[in-house]
Amino acid sequence: MEHGPQEHDDAARRSGLVLTMPNGTDTPLRYELRVDGHLDQHWSTWFGGLALTREDDGTTTLRGAVTDQAELHGLLTKVRDLGVTLISLTSIDDGDVPDSQEQQRR
Repeated sequence: MEHGPQEHDDAARRSGLVLTMPNGTDTPLRYELRVDGHLDQHWSTWFGGLALTREDDGTTTLRGAVTDQAELHGLLTKVRDLGVTLISLTSIDDGDVPDSQEQQRR
């Protein structure tokens, strides 16, 4: 039995493999991961190009778009493999950070 793209997309959504925005689109969600300690800027590439900010409180914030749950789990696996403590994981809206502040974080 062959399945077309629509059936595949529907099955992926039901299984939770596709993150769907509240408006029903497949637009990537933005996430902020905060970890204990300061990571050097070169880790941004290893974390898929997420913006990396070293905070004054001794933590590092990684922020950016995540296309699906598989990518999100991959990021969490990288945090674990790096041996740093995950402090928080937050889904964010583009409106949570003013454009000027987002540019400074990059």
